[in-house]
Amino acid sequence: MTPAVRLLKKNKVPFELHQYKHDPNHESFGLEAVEATGQPAEQVFKTLLFSVDGSAQGLGVAVVPVNKKLNLKLAAKANKLKKATMADPALAQKITGYLLGGISPLAQKKRLPTFIDQSAEHQATICISGGKRGLEIEINPQLLVEQVQGCFAPLSE
Repeated sequence: MTPAVRLLKKNKVPFELHQYKHDPNHESFGLEAVEATGQPAEQVFKTLLFSVDGSAQGLGVAVVPVNKKLNLKLAAKANKLKKATMADPALAQKITGYLLGGISPLAQKKRLPTFIDQSAEHQATICISGGKRGLEIEINPQLLVEQVQGCFAPLSE
């Protein structure tokens, strides 16, 4: 059981788990989750970390649909930064406690400002990483915002 799943169980938040065998040769963690879960791509979200210059300065979490790209200008604006770049992958793993392809916005080692793409607001449920490759959590986006103490924002293009 991952920290993300433990957090939801502890807080009695309703969710559904989707487990599948991760294929290390798949070209995209997000698209693999779409294929494995059978969920529409606009309901499967990836977790990305961004910062001012790739370092720990101004770190933030962006949760966007797997079929969209994170707009770094919008991410910077959401986190009240002048500009943003993708965080270094090694830093992302260290700060969150999760491996790339399995970074969950829930129960990260360090709480960071978290922004969920506004497209999630209109979905009954979305899928996010459960904290390891091959594990997706299906959750109501409003409940996710509460659990990460985040907010909805325009983030993708």
